[in-house]
Amino acid sequence: MRRSVAIITARGGSKRIPRKNIKPFLGRPILEYSIAVALQADMFQEIMVSTDDEEIAQVAERAGATVPFFRSENTSNDFATTADVVEEVLASYEQIGMRFDTACCIYPTAPFVTASAIRTAMMLLEQEQADCVIPVVKFSFPPQRGVVVKEGRLTPKWPENMAKRSQDLEPLYHDCGQFYCLNVGSFRRQKAIWMENAVPFVQDEKYVQDIDTPEDWEIAEMKYQLMQGGTI
Repeated sequence: MRRSVAIITARGGSKRIPRKNIKPFLGRPILEYSIAVALQADMFQEIMVSTDDEEIAQVAERAGATVPFFRSENTSNDFATTADVVEEVLASYEQIGMRFDTACCIYPTAPFVTASAIRTAMMLLEQEQADCVIPVVKFSFPPQRGVVVKEGRLTPKWPENMAKRSQDLEPLYHDCGQFYCLNVGSFRRQKAIWMENAVPFVQDEKYVQDIDTPEDWEIAEMKYQLMQGGTI
């Protein structure tokens, strides 16, 4: 049987939103939402939280995740990448005799992710024999018609696109910044989240919300409440 691990990345340091990963989101530590959907997906042999913080570890364990080891200093600083964290987690598991075929790296501030989305993306990983599955969302406004400011004046970045209709421009997508599904063998070879054989998992814009600032947080709470009420 193929073995899968859910890796939820939740370090203690956060500059723009202090204690962001366990800050209450509508009354619950936001980390709990990611743990809950991993549990509901019912396809992981291990659901772990990678952290350097004792309080975060306690929240994680109460919510049903494991914290089998803490992060090293190298993966706890502002310069460590998600790939660095995942690589350390997989290597640490291998040291205690646990190996996985696939992994799902879930961010701790992603309350809009659903168990259904995770299951679908993980199944895509297998069906497409992909290195990774990346959730993406289409830009709501075509970036090809973007402008820049030069010497106090607006200037089209690509003047040739300004008169074109939106529907005539190629759709562009961006990373949702919520979770990534990974073939572990491919990841250990390429040591990257975005790998060579990457399959998109296109998301509806209503399920995507960056939470990087206090203002983002307020918007996300309002949006989540509206979604739970079935109004959007």
